[in-house]
Amino acid sequence: MAEIGEVVDHLADERRKAEFDVLAMKVVWAGSRHELEITDRMARIVASDPVFRKDNRAMLSRKELFKNALKKAAHAWRRIVELRLTEEEASKFRSSIDEACYADLHWGMFVPAIKGQGTDEQQKKWLTLAKKFQIIGCYAQTELGHGSNVQGLETTATFDPETDEFVIHSPTLSSSKWWPGGLGKASTHAVVYARLITNGEDHGIHGFIVQLRSLDDHSPLPGITIGDIGTKFGNGAYNSMDNGVLQFDHVRIPRDQMLMRISQVTRDGKYLVSDVPRQLVYGTMVFVRQTIVQDASIALSRAVCIAVRYSSVRRQFGSQNGGPESQVIDYKTQQSRLFPLLASAYAFRFVGEWLKWLYTDVTQRLQANDFSTLPEAHACTAGLKSLTTSVTSDGIEECRKLCGGHGYLCSSGLPELFAVYVPACTYEGDNNVMLLQVARFLLKTVSSLASGHPPVGTASYFGRAEHLMQCSCEVHTADDWLKPSVILEAFEARAARMVIACAKNVSKTPVLEEGFSEFSIDLVEAAVAHCQLIVVSKFIEKLQQDIPGSGVKEALQVLCSIYALSLLHKNSGDFLSTGCINPKQASLANEQLRSLYAQVRPNAVALVDSFNYTDYYLNSALGRYDGNVYPTLYEEAWKDPLNDSVVPDGYHEYIRPLLKQQVTSRAARL
Repeated sequence: MAEIGEVVDHLADERRKAEFDVLAMKVVWAGSRHELEITDRMARIVASDPVFRKDNRAMLSRKELFKNALKKAAHAWRRIVELRLTEEEASKFRSSIDEACYADLHWGMFVPAIKGQGTDEQQKKWLTLAKKFQIIGCYAQTELGHGSNVQGLETTATFDPETDEFVIHSPTLSSSKWWPGGLGKASTHAVVYARLITNGEDHGIHGFIVQLRSLDDHSPLPGITIGDIGTKFGNGAYNSMDNGVLQFDHVRIPRDQMLMRISQVTRDGKYLVSDVPRQLVYGTMVFVRQTIVQDASIALSRAVCIAVRYSSVRRQFGSQNGGPESQVIDYKTQQSRLFPLLASAYAFRFVGEWLKWLYTDVTQRLQANDFSTLPEAHACTAGLKSLTTSVTSDGIEECRKLCGGHGYLCSSGLPELFAVYVPACTYEGDNNVMLLQVARFLLKTVSSLASGHPPVGTASYFGRAEHLMQCSCEVHTADDWLKPSVILEAFEARAARMVIACAKNVSKTPVLEEGFSEFSIDLVEAAVAHCQLIVVSKFIEKLQQDIPGSGVKEALQVLCSIYALSLLHKNSGDFLSTGCINPKQASLANEQLRSLYAQVRPNAVALVDSFNYTDYYLNSALGRYDGNVYPTLYEEAWKDPLNDSVVPDGYHEYIRPLLKQQVTSRAARL
């Protein structure tokens, strides 16, 4: 075992086993050599800057943690300006810092909302200020009483024609804005979503730019009650973010601070819908959700990187004749839990790339008044947001378990990663609600089959519904499960049969909405099947592209098969009950899966090296590049504030009296 301070690469032997070009795989993961170079450069700049230190986050108090995040955000902005970084470089620079703070919502929600919903004049005014950080913005939509049901928001914006102003008001306790990141302490402005009321008529939810705090002394403006909602789950983690509470008491704003790209209110109080299609609002939603899918691949790959490296270093049991114990990663039970997560990280990366393309395509179509692909894009992003965030949050926790007891230490990096990531299952749409939106899209797709309009995009397989309802899986040997056409047809048949069964059941109910509610559990499961099919198909499509680098495509083909067959194994009940496969074929799939685990084993460390994460970014004693786990754990232990003194605070008050039997009890007095 290495001594403290000794630099030894404990994973060198593992890296020599690699059967593919790791640099080429890094390019595949990054998206291009250009993006890899930018990511590398930004990561090095951040890691070498002492201001961005993060190894002590779990030990900081909430106030210290928040102030530290403010310091980092200010320093980051100075460095971005000094280095004259492009928008792409600045984005990667901020993500390399790896600390949740108000700037995330400023750039990720406030700015896109104004871009998507503001007029040209509004964009010129507000984005100029926002992009220079002369104002700090957040996105105030969620309320104490309503989250996913946006149409149920209670905050009101009532137009007063006498003063040409909107009156923003919180009529109830449950109408308090609750959860917006950056709202609690940092933001000066917010895009506030409220019920627009003119002449006593409710026009539904609209966005308004509202100043919250003075630009001179940061104090709340009159009529505004604002603060932080309190400490959240986990040590450090998301507690560097000031999620806030906000109440309005008849706060007045100028009429031109309503976001008016889609609709507007005239000087005399008339509500007008502009020539700009309302569907453009969904462009921002598609953008945010595709970003969440890309973030899922990053979070899951971080956890997998830690678990693979540690599993390769850790030895337990299996020693014979005084030889070394077995590496934990060699146990089949470890592989069966870990390698599907490794495959999922790559799968989510590639479907995220495709969603990025889809967002660009949809945006161009919307600007040309072509809304044909919008329903599918909305369903894809909603469903994949749900699928990837659920798998990732569960996967991070599984990786913690795969690291044994040491995974429970904050120094492993996994508890904080989980605590930071798990809110993704809720924000931007609760995952079950998202899947029900997908289900509605799928039911509409099935109902339109008779109209003669063939379904397109990710739903195009419904155009072969008659075949998929009757086909038999062409699997006779375990190797047949390696054929992409066989995998795709099995997943298409499963999804089609589950969706069509739901459609039939819902159609039999007297009231459609009652049927939708009655069969909502089945509908969610059908939506998951559809989303899993999308990920599998996009992984297969990726493999059909030209992928340079020795052995890279072969390594990815193994991961693609593991991803698909592990899903088939986990959801075998669906495949068997719908008749897509028979028990013998399910058994052959499991046989092939075991063979695939053996194939990925020599490449495991190289595959996580391809994520190209620095030790700074991982921030994990268990996931170090050099595998020097035990000395690092030992060093980290002594950094804890409890070890500042040999004799603990409280010894003389509480421990010594016990040891000296100086405690007087009621029993002794009796």
